[in-house]
Amino acid sequence: MKIEFFHDVLCAWCYAYSPKVRRLSQEFPWLKITHRCFALVPTQNSIVEMFGSHEAGKLEILEHWKAANELDDEKRICADDMACKNFNFPYSMPGLLACKAAEIQGGSKKHWDMFDRIQKAHFTETLDISRFDVLLGCAKDVGLDLRQFNSDFNSTGTKAMVESDIERAEELGVFIVPSLVLNEDVVINGSQDYETLKKLIEENLN
Repeated sequence: MKIEFFHDVLCAWCYAYSPKVRRLSQEFPWLKITHRCFALVPTQNSIVEMFGSHEAGKLEILEHWKAANELDDEKRICADDMACKNFNFPYSMPGLLACKAAEIQGGSKKHWDMFDRIQKAHFTETLDISRFDVLLGCAKDVGLDLRQFNSDFNSTGTKAMVESDIERAEELGVFIVPSLVLNEDVVINGSQDYETLKKLIEENLN
């Protein structure tokens, strides 16, 4: 079975979900999982356009963080810490470009490692993941060649890869994250507990 895992670095539900998908991949090692980018906040102005101001957007988004933390097995999402930070809430594209730059070096595995590391920086360490130095630190932590990462991060080809994933989501009818698409046909929307996720996979295998 081929699984396309659509996610965004800014998605708190994705942070709670990724460890469950990793567990699934360990239990069913023959699953082929491809990681796809999805931009909830595509530009620096998107928060203001959606919510009216950065402040209003941050308040509402942090409520989603708190709800998602209830589904996170380790309760890693630190909404109260992020509420105290004075930088504008990040937007999606820098983190998505970083994930694709990692994918160029190490395929889907490195994309996943980088995605998880950036999400940890965002949700647990409450860092500004729109800053390149933060993303560079994440790249170092997952073992990437930093010179190549810098080059790929700024490449128009990498941006095209992100845009291709976003177009792929539209093609498959994916409008929320996290979402899993099984064999280009069955879409599983939203975060599930592990047993529900496993059951859905087994039913579709049958």
